[in-house]
Amino acid sequence: MPLRFEELDFQDTPMGEISLRRRFDPAARRDVYEVRLGDEYLMSSLFVVAEEALATLALDLLDAPDDAALRVMVGGLGLGYTACAALADPRVADLTVIEYSGPVLDWHRRELLPDTAGLATDPRCTLVQDDFFARVAAAPGTRYDAILLDVDHTPRHVLHPNHAAFYEPAGLRAMAAHLTEGGVFALWSDDPPDEEFQASLGEVFAEHSAHLVPFANPITGGESSNTVYLARGAARR
Repeated sequence: MPLRFEELDFQDTPMGEISLRRRFDPAARRDVYEVRLGDEYLMSSLFVVAEEALATLALDLLDAPDDAALRVMVGGLGLGYTACAALADPRVADLTVIEYSGPVLDWHRRELLPDTAGLATDPRCTLVQDDFFARVAAAPGTRYDAILLDVDHTPRHVLHPNHAAFYEPAGLRAMAAHLTEGGVFALWSDDPPDEEFQASLGEVFAEHSAHLVPFANPITGGESSNTVYLARGAARR
């Protein structure tokens, strides 16, 4: 009989207590991996369609030939689905994943997550413990063909107050300096498209769009959706 619940890891972090849990979900009829920060659920392996779409939609937008050697940055490692989806594109030659939480990096290095096992040892992938928001606010060094971000719940519902400035035009403009010409920025959000945030994107990027990504929800027995924002090209001034 499957184990109904197991806490795989629990650690204190500067942002609060973080834990990785595995439970058997009778509706999905499989083991589910969940991450909590304090009393707040951050992510679940039940719902990964939009996390994967964050990578595939962004990379599909790039005008790059099959033999391109794309350089990609992912902000937020989480359960690893976005990073693995990016590596599934044969054009991706270098993937840098910026993750604030040491325990999250440790889960992947210990291969506690079977769906994304091998990510930490993929020669194209570099896992870095750092603050994504501080890194993209600084002057650019390396430039990326795509920057994929999945840290906060939404541009309005952030995990830390310091993140809020990133979603304003000035923060987005600083991040855009880390992109190559024609590079793509993509953002995951738990909410429907936000007009105010799209207006901020429009101040920085020549092109932007919001894509609803539907997925089956075994908890409700219906369909849910997340949003993936895409943006590229400098806006005219």
